[in-house]
Amino acid sequence: MRLHDFRALSFDCYGTLIDWESGIFTALQPLLARSGQSLSRDAALETFAQHESAQEEETPALVYAELLATVHRRLAKAWNVTVSESDHARFGASVPDWPAFPDSPAALAYLKQHYRLVILSNVDRESFKGSNRRLGVEFDAIYTAQDIGSYKPNPRNFDYMLTHTAARGIAKTDILHTAQSLFHDHGPAKKFGLASAWIDRRHDQSGWGATMAPPKEAGYDFRFPSLAAMADAHRAEVSAT
Repeated sequence: MRLHDFRALSFDCYGTLIDWESGIFTALQPLLARSGQSLSRDAALETFAQHESAQEEETPALVYAELLATVHRRLAKAWNVTVSESDHARFGASVPDWPAFPDSPAALAYLKQHYRLVILSNVDRESFKGSNRRLGVEFDAIYTAQDIGSYKPNPRNFDYMLTHTAARGIAKTDILHTAQSLFHDHGPAKKFGLASAWIDRRHDQSGWGATMAPPKEAGYDFRFPSLAAMADAHRAEVSAT
């Protein structure tokens, strides 16, 4: 299996293209400061992951900005902090402020020359617009949790993407699903028979950060420490042919 065997890359965005862990941790600072918690970055992110995952299962149709505000409310309760509704809403609206990984724009610009690019993301359309401006590339298709009415790893999200990409003439065998989260993406991708590339952004860290631990059946076909490394691997393949 080679990278240039594929015609399209379907991307998770947050954790893969956008540094959501830095964005989340920065946006949590006011709440953490009021709580007096001396949590490490990873401990705070792991607590976020537990509440976010639970909330996505409980309210799959809730728009992500509102879901984040609800998660912030849950964290405030867990950490025994009283804050205003505007504080919860501010956290919910923080997605456009989350930074892109430094390599994402250039790597995407290169990959755009060789693939059709698709987003499959646990986000709402308005929040993604802010992130897209940071990435600086025009995606061929954007499928959000708001469009689908559920959150990954729900299989509905992958079924929706595959149905819509097929309508665009892109077969499942044409797609390489490219993502950081083994929990949200690589587990369900394998069940659907999708080839996948793990962008292991946490390769130099322990634990799972802002995502839940992956299922045992999660697998992948390629592994890269960054999107830049994936683009470099593609260049090497092309130069070798």
